Amino acid sequence: MTVTVRFAPSPTGRIHIGNARTALFNWLFALNNKGRFIQRFDDTDIARSKQEFADAILYDLHWLGIFPDVTDYQSRRFEVYDAAVERLKAAGVLYACYETPEELDLRRKVRRTRGLPPVYGREALALTTEQVVEYQADGRRPHWRFLLPNFSSDPRQPERTEIHWDDLVRGEETVDLASLSDPVLVREDGTYLYTLPSVVDDIEMGVSHVIRGDDHVTNTGVQIALFKALGAEPPVFGHHNLLTTVSGEGLSKRTGALSIESLREDGIEPMAVASLAVLVGTSENVAAAHDLAELAGHFDPAATSKSSSKFDPAELFVLNRVLLQRMPFDEARDRLMVLGISGEHAEPFWLAVRGNIDRLADAVAWWRVLREGPQEKPEFSDDDRDFLHQALDLLPEEPWNGTVWKDWTGKIREATGRKGKALFMPLRLALTGLPSGPELADLLPLMGREGTMARRP
Repeated sequence: MTVTVRFAPSPTGRIHIGNARTALFNWLFALNNKGRFIQRFDDTDIARSKQEFADAILYDLHWLGIFPDVTDYQSRRFEVYDAAVERLKAAGVLYACYETPEELDLRRKVRRTRGLPPVYGREALALTTEQVVEYQADGRRPHWRFLLPNFSSDPRQPERTEIHWDDLVRGEETVDLASLSDPVLVREDGTYLYTLPSVVDDIEMGVSHVIRGDDHVTNTGVQIALFKALGAEPPVFGHHNLLTTVSGEGLSKRTGALSIESLREDGIEPMAVASLAVLVGTSENVAAAHDLAELAGHFDPAATSKSSSKFDPAELFVLNRVLLQRMPFDEARDRLMVLGISGEHAEPFWLAVRGNIDRLADAVAWWRVLREGPQEKPEFSDDDRDFLHQALDLLPEEPWNGTVWKDWTGKIREATGRKGKALFMPLRLALTGLPSGPELADLLPLMGREGTMARRP
């Protein structure tokens, strides 16, 4: 059996870091098992689903390094769902209900006052032909519920019926079907809710493992029953913990909180996002992986905590800096060129500055300093100004080698008696305009003697 997973978001907005966590869990699981990854858009909500969001989700996945083997849309598969509905009706496990939302709400309140669970009481099963005709004459259209197999003989007398599965993440899980309402599969207008298309597609597409957020744990009991009602063996399920903001709030596509698009625009590297999204809330140390193949070696679904995990964007910059510090010039070259950084000095420049930037785009500011000098002229005391004039008079003639900074500062120390911060800080401010940054020993040869002398205060 080929391991087959799927990532099935609704294209109703941009995906966020929590959605990416699910996509990455599936991708890495497939990678470790030489399996297939299906990108499926659950777009049966025609009013809210947009092709632009589907395209944006694919772009975000590609940016993260995820390239689906198959891409499909539920909105193109209604005939398949229609056929499944007819099979369920024929089997007597899909029944019509005519209650309004207000009537259902009142019944739930009544059940609570009687100390009963607020689940649907299957009143529709007792409707007479005359009542159905009357409802239809009033213009009511039915919604259709799936009859859960939680009774012996009388559906109106549900019994404890446990559904068990060995969860990839959480271990042994149990759901009692008697504690649940029969789920609505088809709305009054004939459109489908999430459950039916999801199960039918998993069967039709040969999905072997369903890995998703733990907010779907209860749904799994219902879906296992539906798989069996359709004559199919349920897949293996795994439910990972959810990510929240630092303040503990849930993530939402609607609010755009921590969207992949916003993180990308903020200059975060894709592997910083992937590393934190996958490893936070697991027993693994959160460290920056170079690529998804390396990250897959640290991925174990069972190592994931059962409690939700807070996602701190500040940690992304820690990982970002590590990735940039390790990034060879060959990987950065094209991106630097787009930023206007090219030529014979581009490689030594990158090697000099990569340890001092939070985002790759930050290199532009240092390139400007290198080529144009300090962007804001620093203020010097008279003593420091005299010192700098004396120091620049001692600047060695070209050609320079790799020891020019050491040779120059040695001469300055000998001539002026200055050392430590009193020597180096005025030089750094004069050459870069900033109190910290890349090693001047690396920058000085790139400035050249003429460029260095031009910075005389």
